[in-house]
Amino acid sequence: MHTDFDRCVRAVRSKDARFDGWFYTAVLTTRIYCRPSCPAVPPKDRNMSFYPSAAAAQQAGFRACKRCAPDASPGSPRWNERADVVARAMRLIGDGTVDREGVPGLAARLGYSTRQIERQLLAELGAGPLALARAQRAQTARILIETSELPMADVAFAAGFASVRAFNETVREVFALAPTELRARAARGTRPATPGVLTLRLPFRAPLNPDNLFGHLAATAVPGVEEWRDGAYHRTLRLPYGHGTVALRPRPGHIECRLALSDQRDLAGAISRCRRLLDLDADPEAVDALLRTDPLLGPLVDRAPGRRVPRTVDAEEFAVRAVLGQQVSTAAARTLAARLVLAHGEPLATPHGGLTHLFPTAEALAGLDPTALAMPTGRRATVVRVARALAGQELALGVGSDWERARAQLTALPGIGPWTAEIIAMRALGDPDAFIPTDLGVRRAAATAGLPATPGALTRHAAAWRPWRAYAVQYLWSADDHAAARMPSARPAG
Repeated sequence: MHTDFDRCVRAVRSKDARFDGWFYTAVLTTRIYCRPSCPAVPPKDRNMSFYPSAAAAQQAGFRACKRCAPDASPGSPRWNERADVVARAMRLIGDGTVDREGVPGLAARLGYSTRQIERQLLAELGAGPLALARAQRAQTARILIETSELPMADVAFAAGFASVRAFNETVREVFALAPTELRARAARGTRPATPGVLTLRLPFRAPLNPDNLFGHLAATAVPGVEEWRDGAYHRTLRLPYGHGTVALRPRPGHIECRLALSDQRDLAGAISRCRRLLDLDADPEAVDALLRTDPLLGPLVDRAPGRRVPRTVDAEEFAVRAVLGQQVSTAAARTLAARLVLAHGEPLATPHGGLTHLFPTAEALAGLDPTALAMPTGRRATVVRVARALAGQELALGVGSDWERARAQLTALPGIGPWTAEIIAMRALGDPDAFIPTDLGVRRAAATAGLPATPGALTRHAAAWRPWRAYAVQYLWSADDHAAARMPSARPAG
């Protein structure tokens, strides 16, 4: 979009927040870059230039606006909508792959050479993987500076910088303030209430309907790993450098995120996973506009627009849970998962409320004797089979995975049918077009709405909903009076 000058100018003039994250406005006279919705008086048209990423603007010598904090705008929906190599690379960079493994590690995960990755990212985003990762480090550093009492040296290394000098130079260059000045400015705001806990805001594009999003997470919460408590969804996190817990609470205009991490280097990755869990980088205007064109589905969209797809913070965990949920009720699936967690999960040294364990790793489950699992014979064999495929890297479900290849790997495993493969594609891989026409709830809602109720006929009808069929599923599920479709404010913990 950044190449359409007139369209970008119109978005800036109208301060349209829907375009935050789609492009960045650079002001040639002040050398500042902003989000389109910046509250400042817009510059003259001739003094504006547009960039596809914050990293590209920074690389061109512009610094972040202090009023609109463009580095903190919602991420571009392109990286969650697409399955090409650039989108996969951006998801991996967001998860911290470049900081942990370098550009060669990123390229190896994608199956391309470093030169090919550099060329494709530069062509589309105006910045290579190192510059994109540097921009993310700067954003992580700002969060730690403004929301924690960590010494600056600790902030530097936690944000992924190789030295304090590089940290100081980057912060000054990007924000036009020294780290200590950034902290002094933030001191006028709200400070963390609990030592060791980072409290931050996760932005999103409006509208956002939290009912099915938090309702689903609460209704399917696995005891010990997840819970709904005090108006927030809580869960444990297994992260590259350690573990953590998070509490996510819907607020007007943002999601409140409270993170407690055993290693602060996991901050950027934890934020990225929480955003993916809640589908916060979606473009609800585009999704709902298309789905409304169907006269039978449109009324469900109009009744409660802005539904997101509840996803996951751990794709491997979700794959195991999807198998446990085959052909059983939500309550039964929770019971089976809770038994697995209690027997094979990793206990937290310090429990947080009802959070006591990390979900078992694929490696821990791969070594089990299937007969030791208290569940039907076929399902326990599939659980161990999936765990062994994940542990042996025969099945790749990471954030940078190729969606169609992952589907093929899943369906090649005995015990994995179309429903299981598609629910994993929808919630673990993040494919916005994943579709489950055989799902009982989908078929029942379709029949009530006057849509075709047989899987084949519904699939043919749903071709007009592409590429947003996963969102259509959320609207169909919302038509059912199920706990997963309601905001869980009145429900007890657990």
